[in-house]
Amino acid sequence: MRELIWKCLGVDRGSPATRNKLGVVALLYFVQGAPAAILWEVLPVYFRLHGVSLRAIGGLRLLELPYSLKVFWSPLVHRYGDRRIWVLGCMLGIAAILLALPWVDVTGVGWIVLILVLAFTTLSATQDVAIDSYSVGLIAREEEGAANGVRASAYRVALVLVGGGLVFLAAVLQWGTLFRLAGTLFIALAFCSLLVPRLRLGEEARQHWWKGFAGWAGTWRVIPLVLFVLTYKLGEFAIGPMVKPFWVDYGKSIWPLQEELMFQIGLFPTTFGIVLSVVGALAGGAFISRYGIFHAVWFLGLLQAVSNLGYSMVQWLDLGRFGLYGASMFESLSGGLGTAAFLAFLMNVCQKEHATVQYAFLSSIFSLTGRLIGGISGLGAEHYGYGNYFAMTFLLSLPAYLLLPWVRPWIREKPSS
Repeated sequence: MRELIWKCLGVDRGSPATRNKLGVVALLYFVQGAPAAILWEVLPVYFRLHGVSLRAIGGLRLLELPYSLKVFWSPLVHRYGDRRIWVLGCMLGIAAILLALPWVDVTGVGWIVLILVLAFTTLSATQDVAIDSYSVGLIAREEEGAANGVRASAYRVALVLVGGGLVFLAAVLQWGTLFRLAGTLFIALAFCSLLVPRLRLGEEARQHWWKGFAGWAGTWRVIPLVLFVLTYKLGEFAIGPMVKPFWVDYGKSIWPLQEELMFQIGLFPTTFGIVLSVVGALAGGAFISRYGIFHAVWFLGLLQAVSNLGYSMVQWLDLGRFGLYGASMFESLSGGLGTAAFLAFLMNVCQKEHATVQYAFLSSIFSLTGRLIGGISGLGAEHYGYGNYFAMTFLLSLPAYLLLPWVRPWIREKPSS
């Protein structure tokens, strides 16, 4: 079975070095996915249950702007220190925030809540810079398909175990206990980052990071690349903040007891759904290994965009619990496929010796429009209704495809035979 999995991922069976690298990637992206699980899976449910409006929940996504601004302090991560130590420090800071959150009244979304969420996203974004830089430098070009399937899968496993687990346990435990449990887990994950081998960065690359970035992005060719990265995941970012509130509001009529509703949310859109996204990510990695990154970006990304229409159908046709289950499963599976393709694309267009700043630049700009549109997602859902708004998010996914002919020359990888 294990050999079959490696073969499906496109990994040479006789390459223990590659397998060790994939193990490191899996650990690092589980660590990276843990803060996102809190931010995207737990906090929307926690805020909604405490009476926070849809408009405020969507507006809090604006506090995720550090993910789009991290390129400005990425040179610090590139220039100074061990990237593992950066991960350690950021995770310990996030743990402290989680331990403090139960003591804060979130109902009115006061300034203390805003400061805590902003600190959370800033630490998480800084950790992302260190992990992404390390991974791009670690993985060889021929390993990128399998590596991106693994990294997307590990990220989603963190969403299942951390996000889905906490939401699931909310049916039987108090929220204060859950956040203390999460803080303890993050402390343990912080020290797990020291288990990976140190990856040294040459002194020349550390000192002359600006030259590497300017030579890479200093021509007109970067313009379609930037526009493509800005728009590729726009639909996903637009629908993301409203999925869990939709489950809460639509599910109340199906499961009137809060305990049962919380169980359903923790089981299907979070836990079971993300298991499917892991399957999708692994399948996406195998697709990339066989057909190349370009075909994966347009085909798998299109499936991801179409999945947004599933929730529209549930609302328009009142499909009930089974329609809700089906829409969640399709969204999760196709989300894993599309994410694996896009991560492989971002990794492939970066130069390994300058990956810290280059990858931070790309990941910053692709999240910029997403954070902004996520910030007004609550307004869109309130004004147009869930079904119409979800259909609009599908349309937002389409402009990126017009840029594919100008983006294709950036891709270095060739499909394997």
